Amino acid sequence: MTDWPILSAVTFLPLVGVALLLLLQEGSPDGRRNILNIALATTVATFVLSLIVWAGFDNSNAGFQMVEKHAWLGTGISYHLGIDGISVLFVVLSAFLMPFCVLASWYSVEKRLKQYMIAFLLLETLMIGVFVSLDIVLFYVFFEAGLIPMFIIIGVWGGKDRVYASYKFFLYTLLGSVLMLVAIMAMYWQAGTTDIAELLKHDFPPQMQTWLWLAFFASFAVKMPMWPVHTWLPDAHVQAPTAGSVILAGVLLKLGGYGFLRFSLPMFPLASDYFAPFVFALSVIAIIYTSLVAMMQTDIKKLIAYSSVAHMGYVTMGIFAANEQGVQGAIYQMLSHGIVSGALFLCVGVVYDRTHTREIAAYGGLVNNMPKYAVAFMVFTMANVGLPGTSGFVGEVMTLLGAFRANSWVGIFATTGVILSAAYALWLYRRVIFGELDKEKLKKLLDLSPRERVLLYPLVALTIFFGVYPAPVFDATAASVDALLNSYTAALQSAQSLALTMN
Repeated sequence: MTDWPILSAVTFLPLVGVALLLLLQEGSPDGRRNILNIALATTVATFVLSLIVWAGFDNSNAGFQMVEKHAWLGTGISYHLGIDGISVLFVVLSAFLMPFCVLASWYSVEKRLKQYMIAFLLLETLMIGVFVSLDIVLFYVFFEAGLIPMFIIIGVWGGKDRVYASYKFFLYTLLGSVLMLVAIMAMYWQAGTTDIAELLKHDFPPQMQTWLWLAFFASFAVKMPMWPVHTWLPDAHVQAPTAGSVILAGVLLKLGGYGFLRFSLPMFPLASDYFAPFVFALSVIAIIYTSLVAMMQTDIKKLIAYSSVAHMGYVTMGIFAANEQGVQGAIYQMLSHGIVSGALFLCVGVVYDRTHTREIAAYGGLVNNMPKYAVAFMVFTMANVGLPGTSGFVGEVMTLLGAFRANSWVGIFATTGVILSAAYALWLYRRVIFGELDKEKLKKLLDLSPRERVLLYPLVALTIFFGVYPAPVFDATAASVDALLNSYTAALQSAQSLALTMN
């Protein structure tokens, strides 16, 4: 327990930025600069606070830490916050990516900048709120409310088909979440509480677990997104502004994986075990099918979006392998993907700001006049492929090890995704970066500006650092993952012994 409510502070600090922005006028050049400075200062302060949370986190304690609890709705539903090893790093990731989003929008957003920054700061509060909630109703409020700022960001500041993409994103995710709300009500009637720590200890009847698992799966599968409910993602990415794509790929896709780890696996262990082959099948299809689809793309953003679906396939496969390598690898893959895919979308933004096209055919030979950009893009491409020495390798190889332990055929099929990802990623890199610089428009392009270097260089450093030294992540997650898996296996064993005595 801390003496001051640090989790509330890190969650709601972005709202202080929102309040300051509401007081500003946008019209003048000074007004624009003030808006950007306030948004940047707020996001950096939130990130520093999230590092203090990580520094104060006790790795050896598997339980919830820094807990805050206050009565809220008078029906047992409380304002209850806390973190464990599974959630602490996602809080840091959410806060870390936000300053990059502000910097990425420095020159590219020309209209309604104040409202744009307010939407991002609101989104930051709602994303961090998901990871620190210890009451299932509070979790649902944050989980769903995050839809609204993202819907607005795509719908107002997106590309030419932005309205279609934003509605598709909203309707897909909302539909799955309605089922989750029904499941939350059923859990409350069954267990008499909405407290996540209490629900983790509650034994739900096997029959009920099946239905609850399916309801939660409907919501989390869309958020991940898993095949075949992934089709909203490429549209959303292509139409979203650069910063919107960064936060969508970096954090919002992780909400589904986090939900599986927080609810599906520990609360419905019998149903998770029963449905594991189903999840494996969907994961393998996602890895192979979306990798093949990525090879056919002509738009850079769409290609990276499809690669995200394939990488999330590794995550779901690792989680439902339900062993240490699988779950640890899935968490690592989510964190690594947050950095790498966010960086790839920033790289697309760099050339899009100069040429205003994302067509792969419009590029070629950029290494000749943008060598620094070519090196940064190469590091992220290699991490996306899963090259040893980059953070992408660690998560991928751990999830594959976990899958092999659970079911060797799943592991074998999933491994083909490594080859396919190399095929589409290297093809993209060759087409954009190498070759003759023969297009007149490209000859005038300048290499990375100081602002763009500040954006990309820290991400290059982190991608390599976590590829060589993954210990900080595994140290933070180890105790909580062990506790999760121990309770999971204990639940399965007690169900088996009960079945034997019944027979």
